[in-house]
Amino acid sequence: MADPVRLKPTRPCPICGKPSLQAFHPFCSSRCQDVDLNRWLSDAYRAPTNEEPDRPPEKSREEGDD
Repeated sequence: MADPVRLKPTRPCPICGKPSLQAFHPFCSSRCQDVDLNRWLSDAYRAPTNEEPDRPPEKSREEGDD
């Protein structure tokens, strides 16, 4: 006899809070999946840090526009 299919537990969608659906787990719809993907691609999800951003190297006077 085949093992029963185990469904993933229903949890609220991390984007809108509605119950998640099996087809889009852990999201409730493809829209919420796309919202999450956009947040990843636009660097909205970041770990906070105290480091300063990298600065481009400064031009020396010899390389400047005279």
